[in-house]
Amino acid sequence: MDKEYPVPLYYKIYADLKEKIAEGVFKPGDRIPSEMELCKIYGVSRLTIRRALEELRREGIIERTKGRGTFITGSKKEEQLTVLKGFTDEARNKGYRVKSRVLENKLIEVPVEARDAFKLEPKTLVVLLKRLRYINDEPVAIEWAYLNPNVSVKILNVLKEDMSRRSLYEFLREEVGLVLSRAIEVLEIVNLTEEDARLLEVPQKSCAVLRKRFTYTSENECVEYVLSLYRSDKFKFKIELRSGGIVRK
Repeated sequence: MDKEYPVPLYYKIYADLKEKIAEGVFKPGDRIPSEMELCKIYGVSRLTIRRALEELRREGIIERTKGRGTFITGSKKEEQLTVLKGFTDEARNKGYRVKSRVLENKLIEVPVEARDAFKLEPKTLVVLLKRLRYINDEPVAIEWAYLNPNVSVKILNVLKEDMSRRSLYEFLREEVGLVLSRAIEVLEIVNLTEEDARLLEVPQKSCAVLRKRFTYTSENECVEYVLSLYRSDKFKFKIELRSGGIVRK
């Protein structure tokens, strides 16, 4: 490797490994060579290799397992925030295998933060559908979806549905007959609770992206309030911004 090139050595190794992963030399699930083996391959110190691997780990491309080695997980899943889609629709469109584990599917009192949007009185019952979401058999998100039966009584039919594999938005479109037209979202960075970290199979107090969404129908009725916790090592979000006219500096 050319050590006179101005780019830091660790970055060159990081870029080279990332290119090999993109080209399929290393595939998701593969174990990559050990640190000592990489030292011999690239002719650099162990510290340099560790810095290169740390960059890949931060991007969620590799994962270190104590006693087993370092494995390829793939790149972070990117989600486009300018299009109204559900988790299942978005993931399937990108060719991922999607499934869910239903943790709760029941009636509960409307949460305080959804009362005004749902236009419901305190203690009114709404549906809570809580699911652990998987992509390619790996847990990546926890989702709490509160549904407003005041929009349509057919929403209550979700309590009888097997929502482990079905898209919620598909259910709302096909079974309830709703047209979902817009949503308001807020993103925050939070630390996972012990229980949420256990479900997502990450260390306690790991950072996650909390996504809050209020979804509205074509009649401007709020049908859904959803909280989603995404693993920060597996997801990134893309937002496209456009100016309303001429931009002057």
